[in-house]
Amino acid sequence: MIYFFILLLVLLIISLYYLYKFALVLIELQDVINESLELLDNKFKIISKILQTPVFFDSQEVRRVLKELEDIKVLVLYIANRLANSLNKKEIEKQDE
Repeated sequence: MIYFFILLLVLLIISLYYLYKFALVLIELQDVINESLELLDNKFKIISKILQTPVFFDSQEVRRVLKELEDIKVLVLYIANRLANSLNKKEIEKQDE
C-alpha cells in the first residue's frame, strides 16, 4: 500500500513539473502575442497615414498598389482584433474562476 502512495506522489511531482513548464510556455506565448499586437498597431497607423496622402499620379499600377495597401490595412486590423479578442476572452474566463 505504501508503494502505491509513493508511486502516486512521484507521478504527481512529474505532472506538476510538466504543468509548470506548460504554464511558462503559455506566459511566453502571451507576451509574444502582446508584442505582435503592438507592432501591428504601429504598422496600421503608418499605413493609415500613407493612405491619407493624395495621389498625384493617375497610373493604374499606383492605384493597384494603393488598393493592396488598403487591403493590408484591413487585414492587419482583422488579425489584431482576432488576437486581442482571443486574449480578452481568456482573461475574462480567468477572472470568472
